[in-house]
Amino acid sequence: MKIALNWLKNYIEINKTPEELSQLLTDTGLEVEGLEEVESVPGGLKGVVIGEVLTCEKHENADKLKVTTVDIGEDEPVQIVCGAPNVAAGQKVVVATVGSILYPEPDKPFKIKKSKIRSEVSLGMICAEDELGLGKSHDGILVLDTDLANGTPAAQYFNLSSDYVFEIGLTPNRADATGHIGAARDIKAVTKKEVNWPSVDNFKIDNQDLPIEVSVEDENACPRYSGVTISNVEVKESPDWLKNALKSIGLEPINNIVDITNYVLHEVGQPLHAFDADQITGNKVIVTQLPEDTKFTTLDEKERKLKSTDLMICNGDKQPMCIAGVFGGISSGVTEKTTKIFLESAYFSPDSIRKTAQNHQLKTDASFRYERGTDPNITVYALKRAALLIKELAGGTISSEVIDHYPNPVKDFEITVKYKNIDRLIGKKIGHDRIHEILNLLDIKTEQKSEEGFKAIVPPYRVDVTREADVIEEIIRIYGFNNIDTPESMSATYLASFPEVDPMQKRKEAAMLLVGNGYQEIMTNSLTKQKYSELIDAYNPDENVEILNKLSEELGVMRQDLFFTGLDVLAYNINRKQQNLKFFEFGKTYKKIKGNYQEKMRLALYLTGKNESENWIQKNESVKFHDLYAAVLKIFNKFNSESVENEEFHSDVFDYGLKLKINKKEVCQLGKLSKKVLKINGLKQDVFYADFDWSLLLNEVDTNIKFEAVSKFPEVKRDLSLVIDKSVSYKSIKEISLKQAGYLITNIDVFDVYEGDKIDEGKKAYALSFTLQDKSKTLTDKIIDKTMNKLMQAFEKEIGAVIRK
Repeated sequence: MKIALNWLKNYIEINKTPEELSQLLTDTGLEVEGLEEVESVPGGLKGVVIGEVLTCEKHENADKLKVTTVDIGEDEPVQIVCGAPNVAAGQKVVVATVGSILYPEPDKPFKIKKSKIRSEVSLGMICAEDELGLGKSHDGILVLDTDLANGTPAAQYFNLSSDYVFEIGLTPNRADATGHIGAARDIKAVTKKEVNWPSVDNFKIDNQDLPIEVSVEDENACPRYSGVTISNVEVKESPDWLKNALKSIGLEPINNIVDITNYVLHEVGQPLHAFDADQITGNKVIVTQLPEDTKFTTLDEKERKLKSTDLMICNGDKQPMCIAGVFGGISSGVTEKTTKIFLESAYFSPDSIRKTAQNHQLKTDASFRYERGTDPNITVYALKRAALLIKELAGGTISSEVIDHYPNPVKDFEITVKYKNIDRLIGKKIGHDRIHEILNLLDIKTEQKSEEGFKAIVPPYRVDVTREADVIEEIIRIYGFNNIDTPESMSATYLASFPEVDPMQKRKEAAMLLVGNGYQEIMTNSLTKQKYSELIDAYNPDENVEILNKLSEELGVMRQDLFFTGLDVLAYNINRKQQNLKFFEFGKTYKKIKGNYQEKMRLALYLTGKNESENWIQKNESVKFHDLYAAVLKIFNKFNSESVENEEFHSDVFDYGLKLKINKKEVCQLGKLSKKVLKINGLKQDVFYADFDWSLLLNEVDTNIKFEAVSKFPEVKRDLSLVIDKSVSYKSIKEISLKQAGYLITNIDVFDVYEGDKIDEGKKAYALSFTLQDKSKTLTDKIIDKTMNKLMQAFEKEIGAVIRK
């Protein structure tokens, strides 16, 4: 949002430099992101002066050119060749001297140089209006009626002045500051200077020749609708002061009626709309919704299909004239032929306007304000202010009573505030008188004062001040954050365990680990298809977080699991012959459980295709579950996560899988995705998938790095082959082994698994490798044999294993 300094000075006395004012606005919450000096005419007419034509003779070598001598206030007159038909001796003219730069178009400057035109020297240019950037006329040179001395800067004659424009990064909560008077109110709260609102006391009804009836059919979407008619207007170009004000904040003037509505919009923050009254059939305005897919052509000449929820301004035949609070229609707008207008000033529901603007992808100055919340109590003031300007600049007459449909006035917010909470949240005791002074300067009344607190009465235009904390925020932003002393010793009501885990650092470490193991990072959309939760039993469609203003059914809900969107990436790559894929993604998942929204940070790993690209050195094998499991364990080991427990599980998401737990908390699921899941994306090759609860994993991270001296006693390895039932898990084997000889076993590996016709049906063979070590002495053959025998007996007894010898 842009605020012009000269414009702002119309409403409040400002004795600060632009830089000082920038700091003041920023300190109050209106952060100034940029400060720019602008000129009403590009270049400021530097080097352009008033001159007097002393002689004017016909050019010997050109019929349409004349050779003039011009007094520009220097010791000697200069010779200038001019092609204007109206140039003559004795005229006062505007001369661009050699070296000056003109901007006939803002982005197309040209420099005046000494030149020869048909053999005659020309030392400057006698200028027309359009060449100076002052207007569009090129009928001839400007002839001035002035007594100013020759050589006087043209900027002085035209009363040109520079201005400063503040680019304010307006946060969504500050709906009250969407106009110059809104910024002035914050300045008032700091400087205690009064805000001078333009008077509308001389507003009066001239006649009743053009009454308009207003019917509001949806008072929830339009709580207040005000309007008035103005006859005998002359639509023409705006005066310079109005055009310059709009140009200073980047708006292009259109005509006096439209420019006035834009001026009042940026003055007080209240959008207005002017209708050609001749287009209002039946002299009636109806505020309503129209049937779905009704066609309507807007001012940009685009035909749009309306939603049944779009609030529309219609005429007596219920033909649409305007998308309420967003964009006008092409057939009802003001043109140069318009002589009668109906001026609208309304308060529309922010929710209604926000939804409509999103539906049609329209962002206008009006919708920008309505979406955030305008002042319901300012509609009539803004209406009268604009009507008086129209009478002044377009010669109109007020031809109806002010219509004001406001059946349920919006009430002030009443908020109980405790002094102890002010002190607690601000961190400093502020005098009670100062607290009340600040709030009163912000138009917030304070009533029912006591030793404990008071009641704050907040006007409706402060849509962001509805709680006690909001009132306290108002106090501190005006009191000044910089005025809060930082104590020598800091304390907090909550102390985290130390050292603190930096989530972003841990995320970077995990990403680097995965990239080093051949994985590539992907980032997918949080929006996905609803069919995932409907087709997979593990997910409940009722737990979907649905998008209210969805762009399409394909992006209608938030994902419940990362693979909802990750598999789309796999399918995209595989369909383009990129079949060997190793991906990972950090992202959030979303659920709505019993009305409460749940958001979690997850880490997903995807593995599919071949382990290596084809080569002559090694066999090209498809990836397996254990390839993914190895990567998962590397992440656990990276964060010193010990005592990871495995648990097999089954669901329609995985053909088979494991749950990994730390301290009995489920941190990760991994396995081979089921064909049912893969079918949704048309995937035909196996995909292995791991899903981490990233936040939970970080909570279990052991930040203490542990070191252990390398044992001077050697390790011993022994292999063992077992034939066991298919139902027996590796977890059972590991538990038995650690129970029998945990103090000696440092590692157990499964280096081969066999299932086939060489062993009985329903059986499988595990080839295990045990690493044994005693850190206090060297293991003897006797101890080793005794340990292995003990393991074999336990396997035979507890899981019915057959030891293959």
